[in-house]
Amino acid sequence: MKKRITIAVVSLFLIASCRTKSESNAEPENIAETSQEMETQTPDFQISLAQWSFHKAFLGPRKEGYWQWFIKTLQESPDDVLLGDADPTDFPEMAAKFGVNSIELVNTFYYGKVDDQAFWDDFKKRCDDAGVSVGLIMCDALGNLGDADPEARKKTVENHHKWVDIAKFLGAHSIRVNAAGAGSAEEVAANAVDGLKQLGEYGATQGINILVENHGGYSSDGSWLAGVMAQVNMDNVGTLPDYGNFCIERGPEGCVKEYDRYKGMAELMPYAKGVSAKSHDFDENGNETSTDFYKMLKIVKDSGFKGYIGIEYEGSTLSEEEGIEATLALLRKAIDSMG
Repeated sequence: MKKRITIAVVSLFLIASCRTKSESNAEPENIAETSQEMETQTPDFQISLAQWSFHKAFLGPRKEGYWQWFIKTLQESPDDVLLGDADPTDFPEMAAKFGVNSIELVNTFYYGKVDDQAFWDDFKKRCDDAGVSVGLIMCDALGNLGDADPEARKKTVENHHKWVDIAKFLGAHSIRVNAAGAGSAEEVAANAVDGLKQLGEYGATQGINILVENHGGYSSDGSWLAGVMAQVNMDNVGTLPDYGNFCIERGPEGCVKEYDRYKGMAELMPYAKGVSAKSHDFDENGNETSTDFYKMLKIVKDSGFKGYIGIEYEGSTLSEEEGIEATLALLRKAIDSMG
């Protein structure tokens, strides 16, 4: 077992901001009580925590050529990618300390546990003991659902089946997938539609949604992904719009072609069954420097969406704990501003 990291509990300011008007001035006795207050005050929007917010704690430092090493190691000896000081098994307890009651898992942190039912039995108990539920599982490194080869595409669909089953066992509502592939925009769209329909059919048998995130390449073009959703046209296949993932093309120095994030969110929200509030850096007023959280939340609200908005801190200026707290504070203020 890896060394557990210590997380600061959400500040008293945040706790106070979660109270309903009818409550007394007494401090809540525990974080679970605070979580219930948050639910009472904001029934339309509830807050979850994405596990990727702790990716540095779990994966450790990166060196040159890291991602090539990561993918290779993940396939050969998956537990060896976990070089950080924290253990992903402890995530339910780590998340509960922030007063959230829903978590979003990352499958690559548990890649070697996919067939280990005893592990998932224990993990579910950990969730129950911590007072959190699993909302969704983010799935990567399973192949391309938009692969041009029909057999490879079918294999990718089948690779997702076990994660659909795990999601059902844990009580989650969805898995998050990627609509990736090689070829022209039209070709990848057609292939992704086929792959998503296949996976959607299996997901429906288990009561699990299949959600596509804007996650680079064509999928970060809001109009492209909305078009794919319209063609799939299945009740349990939707989107997980991410505030910050609208980079269509990256270069050595970063993003070289970016889609308008507000336009993209508006295009993806009609199909959304979850929302990811991506954050990186904050100014002196606590606002995210690259995304207007208030403008984003208005787009979310105007779409009629009601449900969980996941905190996904990915910055480097603050520690992961501090970044999560800053995102939580900003998201709470944005929600409160909606009235």
